[in-house]
Amino acid sequence: MTRIGRVAATGLLVGLVLAAGARGVRAAEPSPRININTASAQELSRLPGIGPAKAEAILQHRAQHPFAKAEELRDVKGIGDKLYERIKDQVTVGDAPPAPKGRGG
Repeated sequence: MTRIGRVAATGLLVGLVLAAGARGVRAAEPSPRININTASAQELSRLPGIGPAKAEAILQHRAQHPFAKAEELRDVKGIGDKLYERIKDQVTVGDAPPAPKGRGG
């Protein structure tokens, strides 16, 4: 291989490494946290370990007891300590939706 060929190959290799590194930085950016008081079942299902059934269980639980803290996810059937530890950095608790009004209110 000629000197020019080696220089060109090295330049190409460096460019590819830099391009891959730049993509990796973007992929490492944190995604916005999911508000467990307002998220839909579909949004909740994006969390690791949360499928449609657990997402629905979260919706049912929050209808009766809106979440004051993310840790309260552990009160939902099927979400234990291990699963909570996997998702705790991906969830947040914003303002709770208004509590359902009873009749005559």
